[in-house]
Amino acid sequence: MTSRTREALLAHGIQPSAQRLAVAEVVLGTDRHPSADEVHTAARHKLPTLSRATVYNTLNLFVAKGLLRALTVTSGRVVFDPLTTPHHHFVDEASGRIYDLPWNALEVRHVEQLEGFEVHDYQVVVRGRRRGPKSAPPATGRGERGVSSTSPSSKR
Repeated sequence: MTSRTREALLAHGIQPSAQRLAVAEVVLGTDRHPSADEVHTAARHKLPTLSRATVYNTLNLFVAKGLLRALTVTSGRVVFDPLTTPHHHFVDEASGRIYDLPWNALEVRHVEQLEGFEVHDYQVVVRGRRRGPKSAPPATGRGERGVSSTSPSSKR
């Protein structure tokens, strides 16, 4: 994955370094929404000298450059999402896992017309319990990595 990871970094104006590649390979290579500490733990398997501060700084750079999105969807815990196209989220209250939901799986209306507000972005966070086998991907999840979108592209 290193050449694809390097290309992704360069496409977002990020100069690849060993540390950035290690962090990017972890966060871009998952369908989960890892926290900075989870990224740090996993990336240290590839680069044992990687510091926690470097991971935090790298993740913040990736967010600033549009490679990732930072989300706070569960009790103040920040997680990172490599899927930057418009989509919503489902939080499984039993496991804490966050699943991506396609944009068109939910109908949200009149957001742009909220009186007194200028809306730049929005998403819906649905909470509940996942039914069915826990190992199977959700029917509307991120399987293809390209969540279908019927949203206006100006939203993101």
